[in-house]
Amino acid sequence: MRPHPDLFDASDEPDELRVVRARGELDLTTVPAFAQELKEARHGTGRLFLIVDLLDVTFMDGSVLDPLCTAWEECRGRLGWLRVVHSRPGPLLVFRAAGLVERFPRYASVRDAWTGVLADRALERRAT
Repeated sequence: MRPHPDLFDASDEPDELRVVRARGELDLTTVPAFAQELKEARHGTGRLFLIVDLLDVTFMDGSVLDPLCTAWEECRGRLGWLRVVHSRPGPLLVFRAAGLVERFPRYASVRDAWTGVLADRALERRAT
């Protein structure tokens, strides 16, 4: 059974699609567990597509950047990608302050991240 059957059909199933969902606060005290989840999601050796869902994150500080950047680099090294889903202002502020908005553009949903539809494009598409 595929891990996320609602995201794609059998004709476009990727080598490895993983979704990591975070909840609550991501700060110095909680980031180690988040980093471990990201590490576990990257097990294996095949091509890797990783979606990080931050929709339920209520607060995020810069301590999340190191594990996210490490995961991003590994996904790219395995000919895949890492995409971040978020809607609250916190993640955008952290990414903007670190100069990483281009590396971590915003996706509105896991499905949009999978299909590569950026949040602004998704909103435009839904408005028409």
